[in-house]
Amino acid sequence: MQFRYKWFILGALIYFFSSCSRPVAKFVISTESNYEAPVSLQFSNLSEEAETYIWHFGDGTSSTETEPIHEYLQSGNYEVSLTAIKGKSQRIFNQVIQIAPPEKCLAYLQTAHGNLLVELFNETPLHRDNFLKLADEEYFNGLIFHRVIKGFMIQGGDPNSRDADKSTRLGGGGPGYQIPAEINDHHYHFKGALAAARTGDAINPEKKSSGSQFYIVQGKPVTDQMIEVLQAQKGITYTEEQKQQYINLGGTPFLDNEYTVFGQVIRGMEVIDKIADTPTGKSDRPVEDVIMKIKVIK
Repeated sequence: MQFRYKWFILGALIYFFSSCSRPVAKFVISTESNYEAPVSLQFSNLSEEAETYIWHFGDGTSSTETEPIHEYLQSGNYEVSLTAIKGKSQRIFNQVIQIAPPEKCLAYLQTAHGNLLVELFNETPLHRDNFLKLADEEYFNGLIFHRVIKGFMIQGGDPNSRDADKSTRLGGGGPGYQIPAEINDHHYHFKGALAAARTGDAINPEKKSSGSQFYIVQGKPVTDQMIEVLQAQKGITYTEEQKQQYINLGGTPFLDNEYTVFGQVIRGMEVIDKIADTPTGKSDRPVEDVIMKIKVIK
């Protein structure tokens, strides 16, 4: 009996001290050390003796996942804190991470179908700067993709589309000005191309762009034969790299030299397909509004 009693006391002490042990909070970032916006960081949790966790990422967001992945859209210094909790005990570990601004000119287009990361071209400075200005002013936020044609493109940027009912005729709105054409032989209508909408040649022979309306190319497969025909018809000489880009991505090459292409989707191509697949009604407007929000990555 005495022997069993000693083992009982020993077990009780082990349980007592183990249950009263305090958690240790610690994490590392499981990605390269040079971070440039936008960037998704994987946080590896090295905490001990913890039951639950609370993360604060320094940008106003938080998580209770054990090992979260978090995306930072903007540059800056962010203090990340991890709280490791066991019962009523908790410990906090803090680390400051620095996110550098991107070297390229980037914008982030958000929708309920997913998000698109777009590079804006320096070769089209008028369109680039106008798009950045409108995005910074939150001009695009709440507007919809009002014209969607599968196998062709998705179009938005009409200010009249904000909260527009289904009977509203869309496609004619803008900020009250046009942008001179910046058509060049560097950027064509590959899948994911960001281009400016415009009125037709009959009333717009200079091919001036809408001040706010734009479209993103989905397009269709492109073959060598199609490229050869278009080169002859339009007087375009594509580089071998451009030919391969059309063959690999697809696009709408028949629009080349007609509209200003001023950007390219570099992440989120599948989102274009999802939006293009949405059912549409009158005037190619999606039955369920596809609302956008655009942020400039700084």
